[in-house]
Amino acid sequence: MTTVLLLIDLQRNMLEPPDPVADAPTVAEAATGLLSRARAAGARVVHVRNNGTHDDPDLPGTPGWELVHEQQPGEPVVDKTAPDSFHETRLGELLPEPVALVVAGLASDFCVRATALAALARGHQVTLAAGAHSTYPDGDRPAAEIAAEVEQELAAKGVAVVPAGDIRFD
Repeated sequence: MTTVLLLIDLQRNMLEPPDPVADAPTVAEAATGLLSRARAAGARVVHVRNNGTHDDPDLPGTPGWELVHEQQPGEPVVDKTAPDSFHETRLGELLPEPVALVVAGLASDFCVRATALAALARGHQVTLAAGAHSTYPDGDRPAAEIAAEVEQELAAKGVAVVPAGDIRFD
């Protein structure tokens, strides 16, 4: 089965000041490590980028909209407007057959969760890279607690949750 690294919304608006997600430096480092290993192994890489609306920090063409990782030739960028990266995008065309999908990115409780569930529904084998996803706190709930709950939920539905540093690409 082909392995694909899916990097979701690793954009400047959520990883850099003024309003980064919790543990942004750690998440960025883990995602960079995954990307380096995937490229070294010749695995497919797909970047997903959220397109915000007029008052969002990820409005297309603004600095916050830019991806933090420069894509290499052959690494498509999929633009989306909904949490599920498959919804009304070309991601389904890029991944028409079931693949082993390694998921990393932002935000755990929105786009990462929705995309992982949609990938499962499409027959993909999904691995969530623990430590390479995060979110924002919600009131008194810390971001780490929210991300851990997402990991538990996804694991209960069939997603393998593996520390990002332990993930290898063949």
